[in-house]
Amino acid sequence: MAVYATLFILIAGVAGVLTATAESPEIALENPDFEVSEGDPIDVDGQTYTVAGISEGEESVSGTLEREFQTQMSESWANESTVTIDDTEWRVEITGEDPSSFTLVEVLDRQAILESDDSADNETVTRDDGEYVAVTEGGETTLVPVEEYFPAPDERALSTGDTIEYQDRTVTVDEVTTDQAVVVWEGTQTETIDVAQDSTVTVGETEFVAHYPDASTLTLSTDIAAYEAQVDQIDQHQRYTNGLTRVIVLSILSTLLLAATAFMPSRY
Repeated sequence: MAVYATLFILIAGVAGVLTATAESPEIALENPDFEVSEGDPIDVDGQTYTVAGISEGEESVSGTLEREFQTQMSESWANESTVTIDDTEWRVEITGEDPSSFTLVEVLDRQAILESDDSADNETVTRDDGEYVAVTEGGETTLVPVEEYFPAPDERALSTGDTIEYQDRTVTVDEVTTDQAVVVWEGTQTETIDVAQDSTVTVGETEFVAHYPDASTLTLSTDIAAYEAQVDQIDQHQRYTNGLTRVIVLSILSTLLLAATAFMPSRY
């Protein structure tokens, strides 16, 4: 029993030493395509990206890449809808079966006009033959048809190719259909790419593996095969470590079992 117990203890000791002294391999991208910090630019496929941020969370480090680019933007104005231009509401009116133009008709603020007129009631009056405004002058009240009382709204005709100032930019009428008018302009958009620790990410048309060696540095490499080989080495090391740990546990349990058996009383 003593010999076997010593053998198991020796096995456990060797396994323990191997577990303690074995160095765990780590991800290290050699000769990466980019090694950058927050604020640094990255030129990929003719486009320039910027490291917008690198932050350390509870479990890992992550970051983002951003790129601003010019693109054609558009907005549709539906027929009979309203748009605000120069702080004024305009109604979109499209007529005809195959239109190439439309009209912006000013939407009058009737309530404001009535409230500014001391001689007129603040509400219109509806009769069987139409809508009126009650105007009192010299003690006599007269019903004036709304078409006569309110000023004629301004109108602005626009055709395909015409330009107009809209929301602090110059837009061009690109298309007119029976349902809507489409205006276009050149605008700036931002592309954002999230970059997680030890992940593959596509920047432009190129695929990289991303790794953060510390909380302020991002490395990007197109040598994904080398990265995967390192991952395999780490997995293999973990399997060896788990195996040695099981050897230690089994050896100790076997030693205890032998010791317990040796001290059992004999039946004879």
